[in-house]
Amino acid sequence: MDAELFVKELVSRARAAQQEFEKCTQEQVDEACRAIAKAICDNAEPLARMAVDETRMGVYEDKVKKNQGKARVIWNDMKGGKSVGIIDREPEKGLVLVAKPMGVVGAVTPTTNPIVTPMCNAMFALKGRNAIVICPHPRSKKCSGEAVRLMKAALPEFVPQDIIQIIDEPTVELSGQVMKQCDVCISTGGMGMVRAAYASGKPAFGVGAGNVQCLIDEDADLETAIPMIIEGRRFDNGIICSGEQTAIMPKSIFAKAIEIFKKNGALYIDRPEDVQKLRETVFPGGVIDKNIVGQSAKVVAEKCGFAYGDDLKVILVKADAYGKSDLLSKEKMCPVIATYDSLADWDECIAAANANLNVEGKGHSVCIHSHNSDHIEAAAQVLPVSRFLVNQICATSNGGSFFNSLSATTTLGCGSWGNNSISENLSWRHLFNVSRIAGVRPGATMPTDAEIWG
Repeated sequence: MDAELFVKELVSRARAAQQEFEKCTQEQVDEACRAIAKAICDNAEPLARMAVDETRMGVYEDKVKKNQGKARVIWNDMKGGKSVGIIDREPEKGLVLVAKPMGVVGAVTPTTNPIVTPMCNAMFALKGRNAIVICPHPRSKKCSGEAVRLMKAALPEFVPQDIIQIIDEPTVELSGQVMKQCDVCISTGGMGMVRAAYASGKPAFGVGAGNVQCLIDEDADLETAIPMIIEGRRFDNGIICSGEQTAIMPKSIFAKAIEIFKKNGALYIDRPEDVQKLRETVFPGGVIDKNIVGQSAKVVAEKCGFAYGDDLKVILVKADAYGKSDLLSKEKMCPVIATYDSLADWDECIAAANANLNVEGKGHSVCIHSHNSDHIEAAAQVLPVSRFLVNQICATSNGGSFFNSLSATTTLGCGSWGNNSISENLSWRHLFNVSRIAGVRPGATMPTDAEIWG
């Protein structure tokens, strides 16, 4: 198979479909987007089962929640939004804004989110009256393919079927060709594919590596905050890039926090020989073991030879140091969370988070449990990340929720820190062009030099 010619045919069909779909009204566009979300929501359980069985990662029940939750929150965020024709008038500025499609979207999707990321990308593409060609991870091609089949089957009759297509037998070469031949790229997954998207010569939206630092302030309600942190680290066996990775707190509350962690299903590891065993198990040779990614805390404990109780949810490990000095400060894509027992105050907590982010995760996110606005804003002014989640479960709220104002998405931009084009959540608003009709501003006058220069 000639990859270039194969993709050329896919993109050609996508362009023909897009040109037809471009004629749709806002109401028709929204009907199509709603149908996609509803198809995934209604089939959340079988799709979750397929994803777990095929990828051998994550938790079935959590994937059901994710499929349903993302479908609901993304559609709720998008419905009623204008993306067709005149989308805004600003008479005081003499401006009229007109939305125009981008064309064909090429989307590379990850094995960690094989259902909701194709759904999200398809909804965003169609909202802008674009077509989309999805390149799934080879390890999740069957479940992603089934998700696309269900989405296409649910589309209204007036929508061309080729508006959504998927590479059935994905390869790196085919994904590369899609990114080269489409009009705009979305790459969600490993940094290799993200870099390929930016090197494709086409406009691209990518993500940066995750390594969410979780700051716990002295005034935090530990009985509330710690179960939230555990849930964020445990959810879907820790494969979500927004999952809490490191619990950072002043030493004044450390002992109390550890007891609450243990009470809520954390196995606390602090003996040096056990810490080293865990370090070697998760990062053999200094690189994360792919066979441990997305596995449960019990599996990790068994691999390390640790005894554990039936209520085990996460492993909490006292790392030797923060930053480059300890591998445990990196992203751990399983239910393991690092912590430190010697941080003097909030300033040192910020310093620890900063050091870890400079190892991995720069540009992504920080989670803060605090009621001290000065402390929250002090961290926000220093730490190089795009999102600060306050008193929430980062893993499940960072991509937008019904309780915060972040755009609902599965693609989290990390700005220049993460070699990304945006430092915000990718939304449907990023996937259409805008023409600006600029008239003379009513009542505008030329200022004097004195007014200009002061």
